[in-house]
Amino acid sequence: MRSIQSHSLYESVTRPWYSAGVHPQNSTPTDASSAGIDGKPERFTAWHATTIALLAFGYSGYYFCRSNLSVVLPDLIQDLGRHGIAASEVQVRMGLIASLGTMAYALGKFVSGSMADLFGGRKNFLGGMAGSVLFTVLFAVGGGFPLFTLAWIGNRLFQSAGWVGLVKLTSRWFSYSTYGSVMAVLSLSYLFGDAVCRWVMGVLMAHGVGWRGVFFVDAAALAALLLANLMLLKETPEERGLPSPEVNPLNLYAGETHSKERVGLGAILLPLVKSFPFWMVCLLSLGTTLLRETFNFWTPTYFVQYVGLTPSVAAERSALFPLFGGVSVLLAGVLSDRLGLNGRNIVLVGGMAASTVCLGLLAHTPGHASVWTPVVLVTLVGFLMLGPYSYLAGAMSLDFGGKHGSATAAGIIDGVGYLAGWLSGDTVARITVAYGWKNAFLGLAAAALMTALVALVLAIHQTRAQGKVLGAEA
Repeated sequence: MRSIQSHSLYESVTRPWYSAGVHPQNSTPTDASSAGIDGKPERFTAWHATTIALLAFGYSGYYFCRSNLSVVLPDLIQDLGRHGIAASEVQVRMGLIASLGTMAYALGKFVSGSMADLFGGRKNFLGGMAGSVLFTVLFAVGGGFPLFTLAWIGNRLFQSAGWVGLVKLTSRWFSYSTYGSVMAVLSLSYLFGDAVCRWVMGVLMAHGVGWRGVFFVDAAALAALLLANLMLLKETPEERGLPSPEVNPLNLYAGETHSKERVGLGAILLPLVKSFPFWMVCLLSLGTTLLRETFNFWTPTYFVQYVGLTPSVAAERSALFPLFGGVSVLLAGVLSDRLGLNGRNIVLVGGMAASTVCLGLLAHTPGHASVWTPVVLVTLVGFLMLGPYSYLAGAMSLDFGGKHGSATAAGIIDGVGYLAGWLSGDTVARITVAYGWKNAFLGLAAAALMTALVALVLAIHQTRAQGKVLGAEA
């Protein structure tokens, strides 16, 4: 399947507009090898399938220790309320904690991306799991806001190493000709995985498990996945006696010759920071990440406070957002292929414009009037927005960075996006407490509209660049 972020668009068209002066006919895959240590052509083996499964289930498991605070927040607000703390105060404080955690996650992305490129993705992936387990347990045994804050910041900081480690491992294990299909499967891990984790936690709460119990179960689940990855996951296929894969000959480092597998940080960063389209993708990441983080964290609370659902039902219904987002990832990839050279940009512009409409409708939906109308609209936002979102830090990062800079590219794109995550916690909490959910959704609608405009600018830029390339070849 080439549906998600397929390599063909970047191979034949995108390279000229994000790295001027390098042309497919005269580019040389200097950082790639299509033959293995035994000289045999690369092939898809059981170990490749095992690596995909380990990464997919492993990163899905991250969401047990990431979505848990969102899921248990209504129950946590009630629990702290029984200790004399007003619900509005808890909501604002937890929003601040969420924002601090998101900032730690964003800053960690910038560091962990380069760490993965310099020292390997396996250490990042496993280290992120281990730290997340420890800080989840610390949060569960905590009894006040200072410890909650420390534990959540530590948890998100370690979790920042997970995705960039996954991207690095993907670039080491798989040929660029399979980036689209492999990243399609792995991108679903943070959507379907999130949905499954939320559903499991909702079932636990429906059976009377308190928020602390949910956190302990989450830590145990991720610890089990850590153990499986520790035993079976390898950094490269060569460690299994398999060939080294071929990387995209049109990546930003294709024209450079590196005598060593690991290169310096400056050599990794410079081609990225000089690329205009790379920074446009970072701007798109700002808007889409703000929306995603807001709904990831606040949807259960919105369903409880505004719609009138119970905490356990709200947790289960919040799973619809990432669930239909996963469906969107698949459809967005199919559309991007069938719509031609500008397919991704059309999906980005259309998805964000339609999300703007849905957010406007949410702002005008009366509370406690209809149980399903807000749920359907929230689900539609996930369906319309998460497909375009999946383009940014997945195969695009692999195509930008190749074998040398893929994790750094993913870290910067994700890190820039999560800088906007501060607004998703503290700012949204203050707006909802002071002005209500209606005004919060109006603000999100404005953010979605601006993101659609950035996507439109990128589409125009790419179209003009394509015209120049085709004109030069005529």
